Amino acid sequence: MSQSNATPLPPLQPALQFDPQLLLLAQPVRVAFFDVDGVLTDGGLYFSEVGETLKRFHTLDGHGIKLLQQAGITPAVVTGRDSPALRLRLKALGVMHARFGTEDKRPAAESILAELCLSWPQAAAIGDDWPDLPVMRRVAFACAPAQAHIEARALAHHVTAAPGGAGAAREFCDLLLVASGRYAGLLAAHAA
Repeated sequence: MSQSNATPLPPLQPALQFDPQLLLLAQPVRVAFFDVDGVLTDGGLYFSEVGETLKRFHTLDGHGIKLLQQAGITPAVVTGRDSPALRLRLKALGVMHARFGTEDKRPAAESILAELCLSWPQAAAIGDDWPDLPVMRRVAFACAPAQAHIEARALAHHVTAAPGGAGAAREFCDLLLVASGRYAGLLAAHAA
C-alpha cells in the first residue's frame, strides 16, 4: 500500500502535563541556565590515568536543549568546571553561551543576560547544589534534579522526577516548552 493511500494518522495529543501554576511562572522565560555536574551529568567525576575528566551525557537532555533553541529559548551553561568533553558536547548541541570554571555563578549568569539583553525575570535555571543557589534565587523559574542537595530542592519551584544526567534537564526543557506554548507543535512536527 502506498503512503498516499494510507489512512491519515490522528493528531498526536501530548501526554505530558505540568501544574498550571508552574507553567505560569515559566511563561516569560527566554533563557535557560544549566549547571553541568549533577544536572547534565550524574555528578560523578571520572578521571583517566592522564588526569583527563570524562563525562557522561544523556541524549534525552541534549535533544531537550535543541528543542529549546527551536522554540526561541536560549540555553546557557554556567559551570564551576571546564573540560574538553564538556566543550565538545556543548558545541555539538549548538550552545553558544557558556561560562566555564566559575565558582561565582551569579556574575557569570548576569554577563550572559547582558549579552542577550534579557533580565532575571526572563530566565530559568536548573541546579543541584549550593553554588547554583544565587542564580536559582533570582530567576523567574528554578528547577532542581531529583538527587539535588536538599537546599537546592527546597528553593526550586519544581523538582524533577529524573535525576541529573538521566533526563532531569529534559524534564526542565519540556516544562519550559509547554509553558512557551511550543511543545505540542514541536511534538507534532517530530511525529509526522
